[in-house]
Amino acid sequence: MVTMHGMKEIIEEAECLSVEERVMVIDSLLRTINPPLADIESEWIEVAQRRLAELRSGQVEAVPGSEVFAKISGMLHMEALPFAE
Repeated sequence: MVTMHGMKEIIEEAECLSVEERVMVIDSLLRTINPPLADIESEWIEVAQRRLAELRSGQVEAVPGSEVFAKISGMLHMEALPFAE
């Protein structure tokens, strides 16, 4: 079992990792808490591969994340307006 002192050292070491490495550590830890279901995981992989192929072929056009989030924010704001009255 890791002591609080040992946990602090682990966190300090993790903070020195690159962003990509930290994401891998976080993903690994989260999988120990909530392991993915194999069939759902494989379905998501298929969806991601299909969507990537659609982007690369030009079948669909990428939309910048900032535009997507601005649109969502606007939609949420519009839904909140009736409640403000």
